[in-house]
Amino acid sequence: MPATIVLGAQWGDEGKGRVVDYFAESADYVVRFQGGNNAGHTIVVGEEKLALSLIPSGILYPECIPVIASGTVIDPKVLLDEMDMATERGLDPSAVKLSSNAHLIMPYHRKLDAAIERYLGKNQIGTTKKGIGPAYTDKYARFGIRVQDLFDEKIFREKVEAALEDKNKILPRVYNTLPMEADAIVDEYLEYAERLAPHVTDTSLLLWNAIQDDKAVLFEGAQGTLLDIDHGTYPFVTSSNPTAGGAVVGTGVGPKAIDDVVGVAKAYISRVGTGPFPTELFDEIGDAMIDLGGEYGTVTGRRRRCGWLDMLALRYAARVNSLTKLFLTKLDILSAFDSIKVAVGYRSPEGKFDEFPAQQSVLYHCEPVYEELPGWGEDITGVRRYDDLPKEARAYIEYVQEASGVDVGWVSVGPERSQLIELS
Repeated sequence: MPATIVLGAQWGDEGKGRVVDYFAESADYVVRFQGGNNAGHTIVVGEEKLALSLIPSGILYPECIPVIASGTVIDPKVLLDEMDMATERGLDPSAVKLSSNAHLIMPYHRKLDAAIERYLGKNQIGTTKKGIGPAYTDKYARFGIRVQDLFDEKIFREKVEAALEDKNKILPRVYNTLPMEADAIVDEYLEYAERLAPHVTDTSLLLWNAIQDDKAVLFEGAQGTLLDIDHGTYPFVTSSNPTAGGAVVGTGVGPKAIDDVVGVAKAYISRVGTGPFPTELFDEIGDAMIDLGGEYGTVTGRRRRCGWLDMLALRYAARVNSLTKLFLTKLDILSAFDSIKVAVGYRSPEGKFDEFPAQQSVLYHCEPVYEELPGWGEDITGVRRYDDLPKEARAYIEYVQEASGVDVGWVSVGPERSQLIELS
């Protein structure tokens, strides 16, 4: 595992946290390359649950360096709170490295995020209202404020005042909210700067040197492929690129340095928030998936929507990311069902589709074409060897491999670290 990307192959919430945790044990660096505190991951170790939204799970391993790269957007209060929480759990956050080029989420970003969602009404995107979208908007408008700006009070104040000159025209007049004061924001963020200073560095150079020294570097994405701003189900997407291309852009590490791209996919599929979802189930099977799978957001607690595995979407993720392996999670949840369906096509007024459609409108009114496989109807949470799985469970895994065109390297059969089967 010299340089490996781990990313979501669906709409996020695939269990990437436990996957990254599994790989992190043998990694020298674990790198978060995009997103903000709008997505999190939960790691289960014995009776302990650790929920993180910014710090990579490499923090669990004393010899591993957690890195937050320039493609992320950072709410400094959230990051420092996570460091404090880590300290309380007996972990050492001193090794966390933060890119000086990462952009900051400011209070006006959070305020705008909430105001815009409220204003959209029934057309809401379903954001977490944590300011991620507005922070990325300012970044690409070349109006953003970066971590490095915190360490020059004059520049930082000028940038905050310039931003508020614009935002204070919008907030009261368009969204009927109070304007914001620069002094309070500057004072608050300069306090954060003092605590963040020991962690800030040139993470691109840090990772380049690590790769040159043959260190094991693990790149961790938030969200999932179908939420990618360019390649997802737009506009119901995140504001960054959680795909493999986003890893190289978000870290400043060139594509030739990457050795493997592992896509994480549930044995079924889920999404949170609004947006099209062809295989969504509105019956007792969908409810059972939610209850048995604990399908509630790590950061928001929102109830996820669940449905059968969508092979068109999975093949699309394999193509967009050049996946080299699949990590299949939550296979144990399917033990509850007598038979299992997999979407192998869509049927719509525009015709039949056997690949993920480029025209998103198809996804809103298509009907999935299913193939049905037998279930296994027995508890597999104690299985640790592939050959010990029921033959129907093995047949399901082999079906996923053949239909996706990507080998399954690992299968999880429960939330614990140890509830894992390695195939390769």
